[in-house]
Amino acid sequence: MTTGETAPDPRGARTPAEFIARLRQLKNRSGLTYRELSARSAALGDVLPRSTVANMLARTTLPREELLAAFVRACGVDPGGEADWEAVRKELATRGTYGTEAGEAPAGSPEGEVPEAEGPEGELPEADVPEADVSQGDAGPLVWPGSEAVPAAEPPPEGAGSAPDPRSRLRLALVGAVGVAALVLAAVSVIALVREDTPRRGRANGQAPAPELTAPAEGPVHIRVIGSGLCLGERRGSRSGQIHQRDCAGADVPLYSLKRLPGDEWRIVSDHPDYGPGCSGIPSGGRIPDAALEDSECGDPSRVEGFTLEPYGSPVTGYRIVPAGSATSGSCVTVTGDRTAAWSRLAQAPCAPDAAGQLFSFDRRI
Repeated sequence: MTTGETAPDPRGARTPAEFIARLRQLKNRSGLTYRELSARSAALGDVLPRSTVANMLARTTLPREELLAAFVRACGVDPGGEADWEAVRKELATRGTYGTEAGEAPAGSPEGEVPEAEGPEGELPEADVPEADVSQGDAGPLVWPGSEAVPAAEPPPEGAGSAPDPRSRLRLALVGAVGVAALVLAAVSVIALVREDTPRRGRANGQAPAPELTAPAEGPVHIRVIGSGLCLGERRGSRSGQIHQRDCAGADVPLYSLKRLPGDEWRIVSDHPDYGPGCSGIPSGGRIPDAALEDSECGDPSRVEGFTLEPYGSPVTGYRIVPAGSATSGSCVTVTGDRTAAWSRLAQAPCAPDAAGQLFSFDRRI
C-alpha cells in the first residue's frame, strides 16, 4: 500500500454508499490499477475480474461477501482487517434501514457485472503480420487499330501539277497525332514511376517522407509521435496498461479513438483485444511528477482521464497532450528515455520549450 496514508476504517460506514466510498479509498491507497488488482488476486488464489471491481466501486449497493474478501486481500489488508470489512458488510446487510438496495442480486449472483472481454489474460503477443509487397505489372504496349501498316506517301512525279491525295494527307495527320499521343503517355508514365520510386528510395536510405500532420477530431485514430514517426500502443500480454511508442504498422493493441468532452477537453478511448474498452489516463490524479500514461477502465475518479490537445508552433508542427486538472501543473505527455527508440514509455513530464518528445499527430484510422 501507499505509505503515509491512513487506511480507511470500514467501521465508520453507516450506509452501503459510505461503505463503497471506503472501498474506493482503499483502492486509491493501494496505488494499484484494476489490472494489477486482478493480477495480485490471481496470485493469492482468488478470482477478481477487472470489470467486476470497476462495477462494484461504481455502485452504491453492498458487494457480495466473496467479492469483498478477494478485493480487500488484493489491496493488501491483513486477516484482522479483512474480518472488520466482512463484519461491517454483514451488519449493514441485516439492517432494515441500511440494508442492501432494492433489486440487489443475492450472494452468488452475477450482480450486473460487466462481462470480461474474451481472451485469456496474459496472452502472449501475436506475431506481427508483415505487410504484403504489392508490385505493379508492366502496362502493355500501345497498339494502333488496324492490322496493316500505313504506307509511306510516294512523292509526286516531277512536273506533276495535281494536288496531293486527300487520303494521304489524312493518313499523315493521323500518324502524327498517334506519335504525339504516344510521347505524352510515355512522359506521364515516366513521371508516375519517378514519383512512386522516390519514397521507395527514401525508405532504402532511411529517409522516409514524413506523413502529413493531422489535427485532432472525434473518431478512430493512430496517435503518432512527431520526430520518431512511431505510434502509441501497449505490449500485448502486459497487465500494467503502460503505453509505449511502437511501430505504427503493428499499433493495434489497443485501438484508439478520440472523444470530445465538454469544454476543450478530450478523452483517449482504447479498445483492447483482451481487456475490452478503456481510457488512457494518469494515475493518482497526476500527483506523481513522472506518472506513467496508462490504459485502464474508464471512470476511475483517482485518474486524470481528460486532456487538452494544444497546437504547437506557427505554423503548427504538432499537438501537445496536456493532462487536464493534473496535480502536477505544467505537465505534458512525454516520450521518456530514448525518444527515437521503439518501446520507450510515455509519462507526464514538464512541458518543454522546444516540445521535444511531446508533439503528436492524430492520423485517421480506417
